[in-house]
Amino acid sequence: MPPNILYIHSHDTGRYVQPYGHAIPTPNIQWLADQGIMFRNAFCAAPSCSGSRAALLTGEYCHTNGMMGLAHRGFSLSDYDHQLVRVLMANGYHSELIGEQHISADPHVLGYGVVHAVSDTSVQSVGPAAIEALRSGIREPFFMSVGFFETHRSFLKPSSVRDRIYSLPPPFLPDTSEIREDIAAYRASARSLDHGVGSVLGALQETRHDERTLVIFTTDHGLAFPTAKASLLDRGIGVSLIMRGPGFTGGRAVEELVSHLDIFPTVCDVAGIPTPPWALGHSLLALLAGDAAPRTRSEIFAELTYHAAYEPQRAIRTERYKYIRRFDDYPYPVLPNCDDSPSKSAYLARGWATRALARESLHDLFFNPSEERNLVGNADYADVLAELRDRLHEWMVRTHDPLLHGPIAPPVGARINSQTQRSAEEPTQLIEQVDVPTAR
Repeated sequence: MPPNILYIHSHDTGRYVQPYGHAIPTPNIQWLADQGIMFRNAFCAAPSCSGSRAALLTGEYCHTNGMMGLAHRGFSLSDYDHQLVRVLMANGYHSELIGEQHISADPHVLGYGVVHAVSDTSVQSVGPAAIEALRSGIREPFFMSVGFFETHRSFLKPSSVRDRIYSLPPPFLPDTSEIREDIAAYRASARSLDHGVGSVLGALQETRHDERTLVIFTTDHGLAFPTAKASLLDRGIGVSLIMRGPGFTGGRAVEELVSHLDIFPTVCDVAGIPTPPWALGHSLLALLAGDAAPRTRSEIFAELTYHAAYEPQRAIRTERYKYIRRFDDYPYPVLPNCDDSPSKSAYLARGWATRALARESLHDLFFNPSEERNLVGNADYADVLAELRDRLHEWMVRTHDPLLHGPIAPPVGARINSQTQRSAEEPTQLIEQVDVPTAR
């Protein structure tokens, strides 16, 4: 019988959890890594909640599958039949959805066999529902999606005085009192997430489903802090990805570049199902075949078109270099695309709103892993810049990216913020007819 698939996913966690070396106590996620395979260089296809999840579950880029904005703001997939769950169900799988999903305003559109009614998508609601589903004699093989709201804003309150004092922000954030307090709150939310993950894994073991279940733990994109979420820098597109189960054992860490798009063909490979032609990733099983295993990819691509507001960007990342191109003329950070927070307030108080952004940026990730030094214009990197420009353009042509033909209009019925607003909580514009967006 094909293995069960347990897909556990969180909001806005990036790689900021214990297995990736951070001082964030997540012992259950660490336990999963100790038993399975941790991918150190995994990336989402879009640093936006709906886009990332849609790309993972369809195996397609956002400009290909249609999810170029947020589902709860009026964006949708072009074809919901392209989802992994529907492919699995067509091949004999039972499916259940519990908690967060974020690729449709109506979860019943997704086509799961069972959609669990939960009061909210926090650990305290989703965890018990998942445990009960596993204990109730669930039909096998199953695909179960368990989505936790944590660690999305708003965070829980810091759980200890020690966290407030000793929490060190990740290297891309300034070490100030207000940001330390914000990171302490993130730690509290990460603890809650870890508790939820542990409770589900415990139920999986208790019911002895763990021996025949591929567990996939990941998140949508980077932390909900300034310059991370909704950014194509590594801190925006870098994600935790840990897999345990058939083909994924041994407590190893894999260094090769991996995209969320690779999960779809990997699941098909493990389940013995042909990968459909629209899925663009590569099965990760090849990476685990031993020392002579071939690399599955030489680059990853990522994109953003809309989050709360329009901010069209595309990027290519290789093992050493990153090239990002912005496709409109708005010169400053698009503030509605950064969640409101004490850290955002600290940035704004120090003039972040008027710090100009480059139309193009090139980063040498070995010598400048923080991606703060733009090498466009540096003669020593002229050949690298030209090559990555060409490779990004070729990818956009190959995948029929509509951004090549000019600005992308939001769909009728969508709600978007303007680029000049400060917060996604400010009044939105309802799109009643298709207009080309302009910087405003």
